[in-house]
Amino acid sequence: MRSRPAASAGRRGGSGAAGGGPAPPGSDPWAPLVATLALQTLATMAAYSMPAAAPEVGRGLGVEPALVGVFISFVYGVGMVSALLSPSTIRRFGAARTGQLVMLATVGMLCAAASGSLPLVAASAVVLGLGYGATAPVATHLIVPRTRPGQLNLILSIRQIGVPLGGTLAGLLVPPMVLAFGWQTALLVQVVPALALLVVIQAPRARWDADRVPSARLRLRGALVPLRLLRTDRAVRNLSFATFLYAGIQLCFIAFLVVHLTSGGVADLVRSGQALAVFQVSGVVSRPIWGVIADRWTGARALLVLHGAVMAAAAVAAGQLSPDWSFPAVLLVCVVAGATASGYTGIAYGEFARIGGERRTEATALGSAAMFLGVMVLPSLFGIVIAAGGGYPLAYAGAAVLAVAGALALAAPRRPRARR
Repeated sequence: MRSRPAASAGRRGGSGAAGGGPAPPGSDPWAPLVATLALQTLATMAAYSMPAAAPEVGRGLGVEPALVGVFISFVYGVGMVSALLSPSTIRRFGAARTGQLVMLATVGMLCAAASGSLPLVAASAVVLGLGYGATAPVATHLIVPRTRPGQLNLILSIRQIGVPLGGTLAGLLVPPMVLAFGWQTALLVQVVPALALLVVIQAPRARWDADRVPSARLRLRGALVPLRLLRTDRAVRNLSFATFLYAGIQLCFIAFLVVHLTSGGVADLVRSGQALAVFQVSGVVSRPIWGVIADRWTGARALLVLHGAVMAAAAVAAGQLSPDWSFPAVLLVCVVAGATASGYTGIAYGEFARIGGERRTEATALGSAAMFLGVMVLPSLFGIVIAAGGGYPLAYAGAAVLAVAGALALAAPRRPRARR
């Protein structure tokens, strides 16, 4: 009987040392938040530096620049596996040490890619992917036990800003550095902050990794541990399904918005780029706002259901964009789409931590893998629909149906968790 209040607290707040209860006295989430935000930003910037420098990289390697875009697919593909393996790595070495390994993988990727050798460039995507999947589980493991109830969604939403921030920094800083110093130097410059963060994390490492189990064994089948949650926990399964869909829809907007607007005569290239920027900025600005709303009023799950419904409406509207639309109306669609299809991730990770309870690290790892899979699968299907003659209205309508399916999965009544 004594264990039931703690379990209830874990389902309600998900922020104690064991996934429930209040944060320990003197705990402070801000230092881990800053560290993991920087971790995510630098790793993402490294990943998106290759597409940002694609024309020069392609010229230097003697390949079509479009092939460089495959780099991201490799990062996310390997990242799915590393996300599932990360809980066992965190258990053995600690979350802080695993974060340092992420930065080591980032440094390895940057150096290998800067070598100018095509095989090493390909290998560098695998190297970065081996670390990239651990970024969210590391953050959850460090932040959740140090966060007061009623603050978790906000803190994790702030941390998730690292993804668009890293992409933005790559887009803004890498091209000018490529033109000024060459693409290889533009990559190597990023080694400095990555190594600096690795060193900085060493200072609190003993304290942050006090819960590690050095005797824990590392096995490839450790990747199956998070996957078991799909069978044993319906709430985690439904949330994984929804975030798989939401992440894929987000990338459909990002990958096809500019070409849709330009090819359909809705806007020229400059204005289309502005529309995409509005989508991205809306996702960044809205994340902490959703975190506050989820913490104070609605809860993350109910808000994610609403996100799916609004995301579906935005997708339908995007499919109807035509030269008859005014540009402010186009931007309004981008704002709504960005705030939902891009703004949901922080509260999604907050919900994974909450319903995961003591297994929050495994639940977060599963969530990362599901999102990575959505990023890889749905944009390809979206493109196939367009290429097969369905056009953008049908493709976006399909995305809307998927968004509703995700929302319905989250809205399904929860069954009481079986006692183990």
